[in-house]
Amino acid sequence: MNILAFESSCDETSAAVVAVENESFTVKSNIIASQIETHRLYGGVVPEIASRAHTEAISRITYEALEVAGVTLSQIDLIAVTANPGLIGALLVGVNFAKGLAAANGIPLVAVDHIKGHVSSSYLSGEENAPGLPFLAFAASGGHTAIYKVESHTDFKLIGTTRDDAIGESFDKIGRIIGIPYPAGRGFDALAREGFIKATGDEVNFYAKYKKSEAYKDKEMALPSPALSGETLDFSFSGLKTAAINLLHRYEQAGREIDRALFAARYTYEAVEAVAKKIKMALDEHPGCDVVVAGGVAANSHLRARLAEIARVAGVRLLLPPVSLCGDNAAMIAAQGYFEFMAGNLSDSSLNASALDSIEHI
Repeated sequence: MNILAFESSCDETSAAVVAVENESFTVKSNIIASQIETHRLYGGVVPEIASRAHTEAISRITYEALEVAGVTLSQIDLIAVTANPGLIGALLVGVNFAKGLAAANGIPLVAVDHIKGHVSSSYLSGEENAPGLPFLAFAASGGHTAIYKVESHTDFKLIGTTRDDAIGESFDKIGRIIGIPYPAGRGFDALAREGFIKATGDEVNFYAKYKKSEAYKDKEMALPSPALSGETLDFSFSGLKTAAINLLHRYEQAGREIDRALFAARYTYEAVEAVAKKIKMALDEHPGCDVVVAGGVAANSHLRARLAEIARVAGVRLLLPPVSLCGDNAAMIAAQGYFEFMAGNLSDSSLNASALDSIEHI
């Protein structure tokens, strides 16, 4: 089966062709037209600009995806498209294009939830790296921070989420204040590493030693944990973000220059430890489950290493997509599209986009 998939939920237009045989996936092409340079001028995504850029790019990258894959439209067996959640104008571009293409060529169409797509990126690294059902999934991006219990390829249950800002959103907002260009993820990761090494003097085991360092004990750098107290698996990154902004303002008002690297390390540590705490709690409630981490923030080296340790202690597998598949891409939509098709979840010309998530909360 050849699947042509589209992703346009935010600021990247993507088209991919993925071949599937016995639930084994081969990515034949995965074309991404990024808008990062455009939105960097504004410090974040401008929805109207994003929608217009998707409109300009989607036809071109579809031809490119088919050409790179070495297939024609007549050889496509299924079209999959992100229908929710995301920026409504951006989603509508992909949904309407996919609907028109499917109808004009008599190709079946499936709608895909963006978050399920991110989790399905774990199926693109080979069968040996695929999670066993049921499993836990942590979706971390600029728009989402949530823990899911995945009962089947299409049955997801939300068991923990952020009550305000997403983890990636908080990195972007604080990163902008300390001079890291949008999107701040990669720059924040590197700056935090510099801070961890400066605090510990260790270039290898810096994270494990950080809490015992003088830098961590510095009360001026104290920041709250985004992990909400109690039995809940929920987060609140707004408090961490606000405390960090106040800390930066105190330094500025006093005419003092903050050590950006040590600050980035402290901010990263609190964010990562909050996630580690909630994933450990989730594993205590659902022992033996594999853990999938997906989304743009899954590329964070400190988060990857810390959750690998949590999984090792719990005796379960941590499954991480390649960094190249952590961001928004259509290959992951194709993977989830296959499972939606096999479950009989076909769409027709009445398909509409939605800014809202469709995953049930328990």
